[in-house]
Amino acid sequence: MATAPPLRALPLLLLLLCAAFSFHVAAAHGTSGGGHGLGVNYGRVADDIPSPRRSVELLRAAGAGSVKIYDANPGVLRALAGTRWPVSIMVPNEIIPDMAASAAAADRWVAENLVPYYPATRVKFLLVGNEILSDYSIANSTWPRLVPAMENIHLSLRKRGISSVKVGTTLAMDALADGAFPRPPSAAAFRADIADAVVRPLLHFLNGTNSYYFVDAYPYFVWAGNNLTVPLDYALFQGGGHTRYVDPVTGLTYTNLLDEMLDAVTIAMAKLGYGRVKLAVAETGWPNGCDYDQIGGNVHNAAIYNRNLAARMAKNPGTPLRPGAKMPVFVFSLYNEDLKGGPGTERYWGLYYANGTAVYPIDLTGRRPQSSYPPLPAPENNTPYKGPIWCVLSAAASKKLNETAVGNALTYACGQGNGTCDAIQPGKKCYLPNTTVAHANYAFNSYWQQFRKTGATCYFNNLAKQTIKDPSHGSCKFRST
Repeated sequence: MATAPPLRALPLLLLLLCAAFSFHVAAAHGTSGGGHGLGVNYGRVADDIPSPRRSVELLRAAGAGSVKIYDANPGVLRALAGTRWPVSIMVPNEIIPDMAASAAAADRWVAENLVPYYPATRVKFLLVGNEILSDYSIANSTWPRLVPAMENIHLSLRKRGISSVKVGTTLAMDALADGAFPRPPSAAAFRADIADAVVRPLLHFLNGTNSYYFVDAYPYFVWAGNNLTVPLDYALFQGGGHTRYVDPVTGLTYTNLLDEMLDAVTIAMAKLGYGRVKLAVAETGWPNGCDYDQIGGNVHNAAIYNRNLAARMAKNPGTPLRPGAKMPVFVFSLYNEDLKGGPGTERYWGLYYANGTAVYPIDLTGRRPQSSYPPLPAPENNTPYKGPIWCVLSAAASKKLNETAVGNALTYACGQGNGTCDAIQPGKKCYLPNTTVAHANYAFNSYWQQFRKTGATCYFNNLAKQTIKDPSHGSCKFRST
């Protein structure tokens, strides 16, 4: 049984519960505007993915209820015409300052990127920027201009009599002071550098326009970083009555990690005086693959997470703080996107492979019984891999060798650090065989081993891949993790 919250916490507790109750009452009389299934993020940072029209067929086959894209691509918007799916489009981060400085520029963007396709394409959300508060390099140029840009976009829509399109922006969980895992949720607050300067004006705008706070919430990353203390079942909606967490301040009981994360955002909003702003999940999901030095990215976990998410959201459960509240939810993503940089997980979030084959069967409407799905492959990386790892030219890049691309990557790797490529110089232990592939293997690995602890990844523009097979040969020894 949960213990009573301490007296010092009661003012906050009353504030939060009042906000949750009033929101719940309001939500009971309206809907999120979503379709019948989970929404899907339709990213296109990949080689040879299906056409927009074929992508619509794949979205339909998966039971998608809405679609979110990261731009306003004409071909995609034309393909979505007539589907009746609510569609989210996005203003690129780099033009936000222009939108803020000029109402005419904002109106021109709306005229060119929304008006030609609306209402045949049912645009529901116009998102201004993507996770801009996570990018400190644009703190001065863009953060202060976010809300003015949104106001100018909203003004353009009103001028044109378009009232059904809501303006928002997407923010990652790192907008909170403790990042994605503020525990207990009642302790959550926005970062001091953005709370008053950016978030409070943003919430004022969202509240005044009846729009949503769009959050990218990934239980995977929280679990992966805390897997010794956070049970995997809790992150996959499989905890049931066995795995739960009780917030010592609010007394609310949590049975899954996503609810904790979402209520943390709501509580942070309430602390700024905007506890009734509606919440939307702009991105969530689970990777179906990962690098050897990552954990838990596999088809089994990805299927379980997304299937359970669909089944759960079909019932509109809300969260412990906002029971019954309806919210738009978008799964990331439609395809595995092989051209995304960073660690391996970045490239393995898709419902489909790039060739259009399903990674695993799923019904995003949540109506398909879990027992009707075929068996999934057993997970093999739910615990950390403890053996040696190397970084080499991928098999695909070796088979279809692009001498220029590999040469450029090799030159970059050799230009970093001290002595990175000494061993492949003429007469040295790893010079032979004197081939592009052999030298790239050594250079990629040497670079990665030197800099991986400071953020370097085994990617090299999609040319490299981690391996647990020792690439050393003869007297040429490759350093390992």
